[in-house]
Formats: sequence, C-alpha cells, structure tokens
Amino acid sequence: MSNNALVVRVVDGQPRLVKESVATPVPGKNQVLVKISHVAQNPTDVQSFDGNVFGDGAILGCDFAGEVVETGSEATRLQKGDIIAGLVWGGEIKGLGAYSEYVLADDAISFKVPKNIPLAEASTVPLALTTSWLALFSKGCLDIDRSNARGASILVWGGSSSVGLYAIQLAAVYGMNVITTCSPRHENLVRSYGAKHVFDYREEEIANKIKQAVPDIQYTFDTIGSTSSSTTSSLAMRGGKLCTVRPGKENTDNVASHIAVSDVLVWTAFLKDHRYGSFHWPASKEDFELSRELFDKLPGWIANGTIKPNTAKVLKGLEDISKGFDEYHAGKISGYKIVYDLGTAA
Repeated sequence: MSNNALVVRVVDGQPRLVKESVATPVPGKNQVLVKISHVAQNPTDVQSFDGNVFGDGAILGCDFAGEVVETGSEATRLQKGDIIAGLVWGGEIKGLGAYSEYVLADDAISFKVPKNIPLAEASTVPLALTTSWLALFSKGCLDIDRSNARGASILVWGGSSSVGLYAIQLAAVYGMNVITTCSPRHENLVRSYGAKHVFDYREEEIANKIKQAVPDIQYTFDTIGSTSSSTTSSLAMRGGKLCTVRPGKENTDNVASHIAVSDVLVWTAFLKDHRYGSFHWPASKEDFELSRELFDKLPGWIANGTIKPNTAKVLKGLEDISKGFDEYHAGKISGYKIVYDLGTAA
C-alpha cells in the first residue's frame, strides 16, 4: 500500500518539508498499523524541525487518530477496524512519524476513541495528557500520591496550554486544589476545567500574589518551561516539588534552592530507552505501567466528560502543515490545538 508522508529533507544545510511516498511501516508483535485520519501538531514537532534534530529523512508528528488496519502477533487490546488515538515520537526512528498516511501505535499506549468524540479532538489527547499524567504521578516527577491527593495544592503554570489544560483536569479528578496562570481571556476556560485560583501570568509581583492567596502550594508543574516561568513559579512556593516540561531540567538554574526540581519526558511511557541530544532516558517499567493504566481509563473518562479534549483548529492535509508551523512561529496558538485532517476518516 502507498504511504505518502511529509519528510524532512536537508537542502544546503536547511531543513525542508517535502511530500514523498515512503515505505509503509510493519507492526512489531505489540504494535498495530494505523491508517491516519487526523494528526495533531505539537510544539516539539516544530522545534525538532527548526533545530533539524533528527536530520535528513525524518518524519515528524506525534499525535494521531485513525483506523487499525493490521495488528502484531501479540497485540491483545486492539483489533483490526478499531478507531483509536495514539502517539509516536516522530523522527526518533527514521521513516516513522505521524505526518504520514500510516503509522505504528503501541497496543498498550493508545485508546479506542468513544463515538461521541470527533476524531480531530481525540488526536489532541495522547501526548499532552500523558505528559501531564507522568508529570503529576510518576515517581521520577512530582510523585503525587493519588490516594492522598485530595485537598493538596498544585500550581499549573501555563494553564491554557494544551498540556496545562490536561494537567488541570487530572489534578481536579483527584480532588486537588488547582491554581493556574494564563492570559485573562482564558480565565473562564481554565476555571471550567477545574482551576480554583486563576492569575494573569503578566501581573507584577505575581509570585507573591499567588503565595498570599494560596500559601500551601506543595507542587508546581511548569508547562511552559522557560527560565522566567520556572523561576517565577518556584518563588510562589514555600517548599515542595517543581516539574518542568523541558528535557534535562533546562531553564531551571534559577529555581529557588529549597524546591526539588524534576523534568518529564512523555516517551518514558514506552518500554524502551530514549535519547535526545546529550540526554538519555532508560526504559522505565514503572512509567510504562502507569501510562498503560491511563490509556485503560481514557475511553470511559472521555466518554463521560471527565477528561475534555483540546479545542481543535482543523487544517486540511499534509500540505497545510507548513501553515501550522508558521502559526506556531507567529505565537498565535493559544487555547486550541492545530489538527490536520488527512481525509481518511472512517
């Protein structure tokens, strides 16, 4: 079967996105082959392209939804014909990424899409929600005890980001007191997702204002990962733990010394080693099992509205991906996620 994809080609030292016909991937024993209907854009896609992280021949794209068309010999959760959403680290393996017509999904780290959710919205879920899930509950991150989380205070810095919106919802599921920052135009949105205290991140003396309003913040999840966001959010805490989305705890040098700092990498959800530049993350059975638990819960949570997907701004086809990248570069994306409709919806 033919498989059209958007491939990174390096011309005169500069990366370009070129539509090409590539080999259709073959599922391993615990994988399934998915015919993609929708693929959601993530900041890591653009950043990997801009930095030419994976080099010539890479296929980027991480979040997708589509139909299972082939299953591996030991895939037990999914069957041919299932409509699912999943994720892949586009570019990590040459020739494999979600900016294509076919991709591989892990049988355990994907979920069947409930019929009451549009596939465009479903495609926004896997990467950002799993990032938030691991950041909050993995032993290597904030390590929040879900059985004893009710009433504990957590600051989600960047609450209207894709990851932030999912983090707010997960914290609310377990009864946490959620404090967040965003621009004023998104205040009603983040409150509707479960935030109890909302602050404009551009306010002067914001750290002191947050600390005065909620003096017992024990956890912070910085979904932005800049020097200013990590530093400022740490100053809103009297002690506790901070997790950043930036690999290798980048941009946390100025975090208050009394705060324990960690980072989250969504790809530890997969039971394999990962490398990114100079960073190395060994396979984590604990993170894999934790993530598998999440994907088991997801169909029910999404169907009953416990977890609400991001708002999707839908563009058409692989040809529009450059437009989405431009929108990211222009800083226009806020409160929604760009999704590409590949025209293969069941």
